[in-house]
Amino acid sequence: MKLIEGGVTAAKGFLSASTAAGIKYRDRMDMAMIYSETPCTAAGTFTTNIVKAAPVKWDQEIVSSSSKAQAVVINAGIANACTGQEGYGYCKATAQAAAEVLGIEEGSVLVASTGVIGMQLPIDRIVAGVKTMAPVLEGSLESGAQSAQAIMTTDTKRKEAAVQVELGGKMVTIGGMCKGSGMIHPNMCTMLGFITTDAAVSKEMLQQMLSEDVEDTYNMVSVDGDTSTNDTVLLLANGMAGNPEITEKNQDYEVLKEALHVVNETLAKKIAGDGEGCTALFEVQVVGAASKEQAKVLAKSVITSNLTKAAIFGHDANWGRILCAMGYSGADFDPEKVDLFFESASGRLQIIENGVALNYSEEEATRILSQPEVTAIADIKMGAAKATAWGCDLTFDYVKINADYRS
Repeated sequence: MKLIEGGVTAAKGFLSASTAAGIKYRDRMDMAMIYSETPCTAAGTFTTNIVKAAPVKWDQEIVSSSSKAQAVVINAGIANACTGQEGYGYCKATAQAAAEVLGIEEGSVLVASTGVIGMQLPIDRIVAGVKTMAPVLEGSLESGAQSAQAIMTTDTKRKEAAVQVELGGKMVTIGGMCKGSGMIHPNMCTMLGFITTDAAVSKEMLQQMLSEDVEDTYNMVSVDGDTSTNDTVLLLANGMAGNPEITEKNQDYEVLKEALHVVNETLAKKIAGDGEGCTALFEVQVVGAASKEQAKVLAKSVITSNLTKAAIFGHDANWGRILCAMGYSGADFDPEKVDLFFESASGRLQIIENGVALNYSEEEATRILSQPEVTAIADIKMGAAKATAWGCDLTFDYVKINADYRS
């Protein structure tokens, strides 16, 4: 496997474009389009929030059908959530506009929105944006990067990843982009993500590998405990790499799934590390667990603890907050057997052994916790299973950002 530059345009046959449509922002690009030169097999995972945005409902229908997908239209600024039949109608109008200008079927156009809940889309600007982007679609890495920039809301940096693997003697590429900074919490998927690949793979296998991998990547991220109405991850495969089609769980399936995992994990960590107002990516590893599910429950509980997140912001080795969060997680373990470590680029330090504090240096702990990427490792000594979750610290700026988000 080889890490390469790029995002949604890294794979063969995928083009993108972006534009400033003036949907909410007046000084930046706020729309993007992804287009495949050939129809794609499509897979998707969506929010578990009962309140689902109109684009989620539109995409779920397309992904669950036998339809091929060929384009995705994304806007930032307005979420098109809680907008009733009018909002759903705007999804259809967006797809119709894209279908007309691209010469494809309306049912092959997926849509996605992010931003303020409850506002109606300015559909005239959306349609104008679609017509502006279609003629300038291109497959350059720069175009992909601009699209990743255009879908941002409170994000401070664009998020892309791409890898290459060999399948059946053919070079296959998987690339993706995502956005996510606030309203980030499991389960599924806590963001908007768009993954493209030129691999040939059946719809059943594509959906299975995405659904399985989401559990270990995006579903292990939490910034603020709020699950969005718009969470969507779409995976498109156009088969242009020319590899033998993957129709069963064979070796090629496992290789492609591992490549997808690398892209998804990279994007998931970028979301966690760009949480609204954050200063540090906070990773929690639970090892020595009796089962993977036990490890996941414990890791998620720590990553979502506001008290722990505040301690990380203060560079305070307040290990009691971590043990407390593990204790109310609902997972059974023996707190008197837990070893806890803090780790960063500044070193590794054991804080507790068998549930009791060691005589560690507070100064060294603070130095380790002052890095932009910090890891807590909890060994519960019950088995060989493990899991990792990602989040960030909780800062003053998080409140500032969300206090006036609509203005």
